[in-house]
Amino acid sequence: MALTSDEVLGWARVGVLLIGMGLAAWMDHKERRVSNNHWMIWVKPAIFIWCLELLARDADWTIYLTASAIVAYASVAIIGRPTLQDLLAGNKEDVIVFLWYLVSLIGVIFGMVKYGDVELADLLLGNESGMTALYWTTLSGLVVIFVIDLGWRLRLIHGGADAKALMWVAILIPNWSTMPIITDYGSDVVLRLPPAISLLMWGGLSFLLIPLILVGKNLINGNVKSVQDLRMFWHSTVMPLDKVQQSHVWLLTSMIEMPNGERKPYHKTRAPRRTPTDDELTKQLQDLRLNNVEYVWVSYKLPLLVFLFPAILPMALFGDITTIIIKMIGL
Repeated sequence: MALTSDEVLGWARVGVLLIGMGLAAWMDHKERRVSNNHWMIWVKPAIFIWCLELLARDADWTIYLTASAIVAYASVAIIGRPTLQDLLAGNKEDVIVFLWYLVSLIGVIFGMVKYGDVELADLLLGNESGMTALYWTTLSGLVVIFVIDLGWRLRLIHGGADAKALMWVAILIPNWSTMPIITDYGSDVVLRLPPAISLLMWGGLSFLLIPLILVGKNLINGNVKSVQDLRMFWHSTVMPLDKVQQSHVWLLTSMIEMPNGERKPYHKTRAPRRTPTDDELTKQLQDLRLNNVEYVWVSYKLPLLVFLFPAILPMALFGDITTIIIKMIGL
């Protein structure tokens, strides 16, 4: 059975998503950072596929510029936002970016004038079709980027690479109609999270496996030697002291002084709120070493992208996680 043009573009999106996110997850895992250049490279196929889709749907100029506005908004996380001072200085790049923002905004405004006569309920229920539906589904991407950007600034999304990755997904997969879901349980369900937010939710499920993995690892390695270790074995693990500084971990073990003056190791159950400097970490390790501590409890610094990457497959297989939950609870 031959694939339709929409299916070809949809699977192209899945392929780009797997490769681009896979490389980003690997870099984040090895170096704990993903360069802006990575997103500059991989946003190009995302925009190209989006343009092909809009071309296939005979979208008018306002929809193209609305899509451009989404990319422009997301670009602030990479290239920054030009200020009035930058414009007055006559910097060529800043002027070009400002004109890009202005032209995109004009497209959004004219699109609202052209397709604004619509009921919100009809949009939510999927009763609208044609260019009106395409414009509003495209415009919804601005809301998605805003939510991701707000979450980043409020530190709900901790890493810059995580926020940029989700913005990239929002551009690559602007709505569910652009993704070829293999088993779509939500065909008769109206409420759906945007694909980028749904991927974040799917990735969150992966975190539930961490305690099970750590419990198994600690039991196999014999790290549970006392009742006190039961506080630690489900969220952290034991590591040789000499390996801590070369690993991406939080040090949970430190020396404390008891009421009788004796100093003994103490294991914190939570990672520090503030990342210690290299000098502070070195002093902690020296203190432990002077007290003949050879093994310490540590908590891994787990990058979100490592969990978002495998979450792509269940999202492609089953679609939005919200629709599955709605189905399970019978709403």
